[in-house]
Amino acid sequence: MKKLFITLSLSACFITVAQAQIKTNKKESAYQFSTIKEIGNTEVKNQGSTGTCWSFSTLSFLESELERMGKGKMNLSEMYIARRAYTLKADRFVRMMGKTNFGQGGAFHDVMNVIKDYGMMPDAAYSGFIYGQAKHNHSELEEVLMGMLNTLVKLPEGKLSPAWKQAFEGVLDAYLGKLPEKVDFNGKSITPIELRNQFGINPHDYIEISSFTQHPFYEEFVLEVPDNWAWNKVYNVPLDEMEQIMENAITNNYSIAWAADVSEPYFSHKNGLAIVPEKEMEAMSKEEKEVLFTQMIPQRMVTQELRQKAFDNLSTQDDHGMHITGLVKDQNGQKFYIVKNSWGTENNECGGYLYCSAQYIRYKTTCIMVHKNAIPTAIATKLKLK
Repeated sequence: MKKLFITLSLSACFITVAQAQIKTNKKESAYQFSTIKEIGNTEVKNQGSTGTCWSFSTLSFLESELERMGKGKMNLSEMYIARRAYTLKADRFVRMMGKTNFGQGGAFHDVMNVIKDYGMMPDAAYSGFIYGQAKHNHSELEEVLMGMLNTLVKLPEGKLSPAWKQAFEGVLDAYLGKLPEKVDFNGKSITPIELRNQFGINPHDYIEISSFTQHPFYEEFVLEVPDNWAWNKVYNVPLDEMEQIMENAITNNYSIAWAADVSEPYFSHKNGLAIVPEKEMEAMSKEEKEVLFTQMIPQRMVTQELRQKAFDNLSTQDDHGMHITGLVKDQNGQKFYIVKNSWGTENNECGGYLYCSAQYIRYKTTCIMVHKNAIPTAIATKLKLK
């Protein structure tokens, strides 16, 4: 997911109607959402000035998984994952002589790859704050790392010195802190791998899914987005079946890691709402645009063809990773997903959450990640997961 830098805070996101709690995206909004299903999740965090949404969203997802598994509420370290991923990306960048992506962005599978090989740790053990910062900021860190890597691939001595990896790790130590070999958990000192095993997290249990027609359905393919630097594969299903998977997951108490394009003017974290207006934005009057997030308007019905066109013409890109924690419906019966963001809780009346219509999900999702048991049996069979 690309870098989206924003600092956002907490407020109320409901109104009381006839003694029943009805949610809305903001106080003056006409939308009234009633809950279909909500999944337990942890507090909203702030990724600050970093492009590490992929780490924040996936660990938020895993924190819900741990709660579902009866492990209680946990606060996992996003910066431990990001730190390990920087090293993996650097190795790939150097081996490819700079002909691949390096930066702050990433994908859900990056978290699972790190957990598989290096385990996980609580945020208290590795926060990434070492010199009194109030929020995360990797801008300078990325520039320093990028400068180092660009120099290395020029091979100034004709070949790489074995010292480059130690130098690279030294920069990460300086900006994020040295990695602890063990962490304290429940009164015991254990390794990150042991903590992963104690939590019962098996990275192979988690499946990434997308829906694009440039590849065959029910097969795996490498999702062609820049932040898929690891070239991992996702499963491809028809759009209607991707939506079925998402609804089945939420209904059965499984949350969803969600990657999407959020650059559209009808996605607004500030207003707590994402929709797909039936009317093109260019054709809207000033007055219509002013009430876009407070008045209920008809939405476009998103087809596989419309979705594919947006991906092919690059108006849909892999911008941001978030965490879907529930499903609601408005007073007209239209479904919206509850989305937990990682932009803090300021300037958003939903406390850092927003409501995304099913049509927006169909249109702008680049991929999702779910536990394999959240996939309906008929679809899992087609994917050869059963």
